[in-house]
Amino acid sequence: MVSLLFDQSRLIVNVWHHHANNQARHVLLNHRRLLNPLIADNQSTLAEACIPGTQTTVCLPNLPHERSPNGLSYTEDTLNAELTRFLSAVEPTEEFAPPIVGCKAIIAPHAGYSYSGPAAAWAYKSIATTGIKRVFILGPSHHVHLRGCALSVCSTYRTPVGDLPLDLDVVKELRDTGKFDDMSIDTDQKEHSIEMHLPYVRKVFESSADITIVPVLVGALSQQKEREYGAILAPYLEREDTIFVISSDFCHWGTRFGYTFYYSKPLPSDAPSVNLSTRRSGPAPAANHPIHASISDLDHEAMQLLAIPSGSGSARAAHDGFAAYLQRTENTICGRHPIGVLLGALTALEEGKGEPARSASIKWVRYEQSSQCFNVGDSSVSYASAFVTL
Repeated sequence: MVSLLFDQSRLIVNVWHHHANNQARHVLLNHRRLLNPLIADNQSTLAEACIPGTQTTVCLPNLPHERSPNGLSYTEDTLNAELTRFLSAVEPTEEFAPPIVGCKAIIAPHAGYSYSGPAAAWAYKSIATTGIKRVFILGPSHHVHLRGCALSVCSTYRTPVGDLPLDLDVVKELRDTGKFDDMSIDTDQKEHSIEMHLPYVRKVFESSADITIVPVLVGALSQQKEREYGAILAPYLEREDTIFVISSDFCHWGTRFGYTFYYSKPLPSDAPSVNLSTRRSGPAPAANHPIHASISDLDHEAMQLLAIPSGSGSARAAHDGFAAYLQRTENTICGRHPIGVLLGALTALEEGKGEPARSASIKWVRYEQSSQCFNVGDSSVSYASAFVTL
């Protein structure tokens, strides 16, 4: 049994290793992740090796450097205040009046809060918390190569704003399918795509003492594998007491990401795309269509494909369209596989693999970029938030 605990500036991990002689070792690991600009680019600072029986220090949520020059960590008060500010800044409109009745999932970014926290708030504001007892968190793997999905071996995560126990019964049910690997403690410590959602989940369910979570690390899956895992998870998504959080940033643009895709004209257009970092001929970025506008077009093209029913009409069609789009553009959407698993689950429910057949809707409510790119030497990461109803 493992307890993974966020304790202000440290992540304390209590690991019980059971040997053949049924004796247990207690391993205490300390974990600390700086919430710094690197996290905005889906990178974590380097961690020391996790050696059983030793104390290990790595990086965990701290205030951004520009706001905390003395390096002080988040406390319960500071983190709670920041999340409250982000959520309070979400203003309802005629088209978006949160919380959304029937919200079954959200798609939200996982960068440092100073980058994507405001955008993520739009997704979390969508959640109608009444009656929800369980939150699945599907995050992409940034540190280990997985051909499938993996589960945590922890029993509890502790954030500065409160504990989040894992639903161990559901974790066991998933493990018993034989389709899931287990995350190592080292992987669990390093993976920010799940970590960055924990305080938000605890915050929006602050009045729910019995809320539990099911973290799922999603590997580099084929579209068929996304559908297979989606079918496994569909019965849980269908439960009235369960909601899913799909963790994803959108385009990572710049030479340091190895991605400089550029639409030479605003969409819709038949003009060919250009790789600006290798361009030897063809159009340079136009003054009336700067790079950041092309990135927005690129991201919104994906968002439109995923917008059920207005985009593709069904979850299966959205999945096919999204896969074709990714193959054509190679857009660096880091949570493309968790999104694919969600689409697989929605397809299973829409096509009657649950009782009764359900009809899904995905609505995007926010889009932001970490900065605006004007030349090939610039870089940015995009953040998009959506809610899903059935």
